[in-house]
Amino acid sequence: MKRFKKVVNEGHNALSGGPTADAANNLNMQDYANPEVVRALNSFVGTICDKHVFPEQAIGVLRNYLSKVQLTFGEVPVMEGESGSFELPLSVGAGRFGKTTDTPFDEFEEDDGISHIREGGLTLVIGYEMQEDNSYKLTASIK
Repeated sequence: MKRFKKVVNEGHNALSGGPTADAANNLNMQDYANPEVVRALNSFVGTICDKHVFPEQAIGVLRNYLSKVQLTFGEVPVMEGESGSFELPLSVGAGRFGKTTDTPFDEFEEDDGISHIREGGLTLVIGYEMQEDNSYKLTASIK
C-alpha cells in the first residue's frame, strides 16, 4: 500500500511536467514550422469560436488567449453582411526588428517574428455566419 505522501508527490510530478509526465505532450509552442504545433493551436482556436451574440467579444477572447502564447493579430475588419470571412496575419508580439549577421550595416531586419521560422508566416482565418436567432456562428483556423 502506498503512503499518502508518495501519492501526492506522484500526482504533483505528473501535473507539473515532472518525470512521470508524458514527454510527447510537451511541445515547444514557438516552433511554428512543426505541424503538431499548428494542429495544437488550431484545436485551441477552434474551441473558442462557436455561437455568439456579439462576435466581437469572441474575437476579443481569441485575441486574449492567443496572446498567452505570444501570438497577436491586427485590427479586425467590420463584419458586413450575413456571412463572410477574413484573414489576419499573425505575429509574435510586435515582430522582430534588428540586425542579423547577414544584414548590411545600413539596413535593419524587420518581420513578423514567424516568417523566418515558417515560410509565409501564419494567418488566422475567421469565418462568420448569422444564424436564424440573429446570433453569429464563428469559425477560426490558423494556416
